[in-house]
Amino acid sequence: MNEWDKKRDIMLRYDSSARTYDRQYAEEQATKIEAVLNTISIKKNSLVLDVGCGTGLLFSYVAGKAEATVGLDISQKILLQAEKRGRQLPNTHLIFADADRMPLKENSFDYVFAFTLIQNMPNPGKTLNETKRVAKKDAVIVVTGLKKTFTIKSFEDLLRDAGLKVVALKDKNLKCHVAICTKFSC
Repeated sequence: MNEWDKKRDIMLRYDSSARTYDRQYAEEQATKIEAVLNTISIKKNSLVLDVGCGTGLLFSYVAGKAEATVGLDISQKILLQAEKRGRQLPNTHLIFADADRMPLKENSFDYVFAFTLIQNMPNPGKTLNETKRVAKKDAVIVVTGLKKTFTIKSFEDLLRDAGLKVVALKDKNLKCHVAICTKFSC
């Protein structure tokens, strides 16, 4: 299957599950988000990017703290669900785009979250490089990798190969490895 075919399949899967996504996965996603936010704190006046934002579950956790929160996803129908959630949060913005070709400036975001994203991408390294591109030099980058897709070693290798330094790894009682990263210093 070529790259676009895989992305189209993922887009269609999320389009078809958009209305039921939260019932199926909100609890699991909340557990991952809380595990991360117990380790880091969102600074005032920061810019937050949620790559593969889905229904926008992260928004309520960070939008009140950040200057602006941007959610990006390739599924139009799931973005409609995120739009509903974001209506109460005026500093939340949505972008319909591919995570491998984000229409965003380099070095723009203080925090970049990629929950439940890379296992869906045809080339996770490419996705991580694009994620790193839009993150500021000293940004916090959070990436999860589904345990049934990635061993801990393959997950850490993927992050390192993309130029990310793992500063904390959370995976106890989670279905995903959850890495809190920074860019490697040159």
